Amino acid sequence: MASEIQTRVLRKITLRIVPFIMLLYFVAFIDRVNIGFASLTMNKDIGLSPAVYGFGAGIFFWGYFLFEVPSNIILHKIGARIWIARVMITWGLVSAAMAFVQGPTSFYVLRFLLGVAEAGFFPGIILYLSYWFPARQRAAVTALFMAAAPLSTVLGSPISGALLEMDGMFGFKGWQWLFVLEALPAVLLGFVVLGFLTDRPEKAKWLAEDERRWLVETMNVETTSKAATASHSIWRGLADPRVLALSLIYFGTSAGLYTLGVWAPQIIKQFGLSSLQVGFLNALPATAAVIAMILWARHSDRTGERTWHVVWACLIAAAGLAYAGLATGVVAVLVALTLVNIGISSAKPPLWSMPTLFLSGPAAAAAAGIATINSIGNLGGFVGPAMIGWIKDQTGSFVGGLYFVAGLLVLSAVLTLLLSRAQTAPVEPVPQSN
Repeated sequence: MASEIQTRVLRKITLRIVPFIMLLYFVAFIDRVNIGFASLTMNKDIGLSPAVYGFGAGIFFWGYFLFEVPSNIILHKIGARIWIARVMITWGLVSAAMAFVQGPTSFYVLRFLLGVAEAGFFPGIILYLSYWFPARQRAAVTALFMAAAPLSTVLGSPISGALLEMDGMFGFKGWQWLFVLEALPAVLLGFVVLGFLTDRPEKAKWLAEDERRWLVETMNVETTSKAATASHSIWRGLADPRVLALSLIYFGTSAGLYTLGVWAPQIIKQFGLSSLQVGFLNALPATAAVIAMILWARHSDRTGERTWHVVWACLIAAAGLAYAGLATGVVAVLVALTLVNIGISSAKPPLWSMPTLFLSGPAAAAAAGIATINSIGNLGGFVGPAMIGWIKDQTGSFVGGLYFVAGLLVLSAVLTLLLSRAQTAPVEPVPQSN
């Protein structure tokens, strides 16, 4: 009976929640990294050097860093429905305003404000999933959610490339059309969130009474069982060495992810391709990443192993970046970017299954811990793109910057192994029985 109701409930909540949050993240990620395509023509129009562009693209994450923890705590207090709606509407408006940047200063200001507006979305969803899905199923569900990031590249790249071709229509540049048209879905979906998202299982009227009772009891039992090893205040959650270690591990993966989003279109375009061609080619590595990510996460859930699933994925991404630095043709670059996409995407679900396994006790401590990992880790999204831009300004080449980010990913792999060996309380769940 328990097995039957478990299957039924998990199927219902998966179908209800996962496609919708994937759509939200899909739109969020497009608005976060469409700067990579806009840069193909915008940088020349408003006079941005590689160093200025890399710094401005990455300054988004300073806004994220400063407001991530308070945003996630507010989400826990007032509920995901209202707060996620607020996040989406404000980031959509700021993203649309990017169409009116005039130079470096306005570029820096709006990118920073976009980070402030979007702060809390990603860790808020990770926390939200921990309210609904037992730990054993969480990596696979997280993988489905996070697959929206490479999916946004698969579908968004050709769209962004096509929007750049609207250059001159009604007196606007192609990159201006790109920012405005790709921001509209975020604003519209923000209002949809208000009517669709359910804060907690206790409020899920779309579940039958017995299904709702089973889910609430199951999640309460899981929370209680972890309480003995949990952090018991917000500040202890922030100071937990495991939180800090995971933040540094995530730092490297974020540097790799946003190197792709911010610089991959320019890396491909250097071979003399049109913006539309760049759009279609940039979608190919991400397509492979979507498939690899889901299969890798399922294997991690099935075996109950997290550490090596993160380590190998980081090393694959590092190898891809190193190869990209050596590549001299379009095909070689696409192979290298495919390795990077696969490694970065595959590392995220098993990595994000770790913090929710030991951050328990008061839910606010879990919210703060998850947000801390994301906010500190996402500073890699500043360091990676900014260093590539600075090194390109100094050397005229992407090579040194790509090697630098590859080194950060190797460091992430090493830290993952050290964290695993230092653990006195196991982070990995007990392997599933078949």
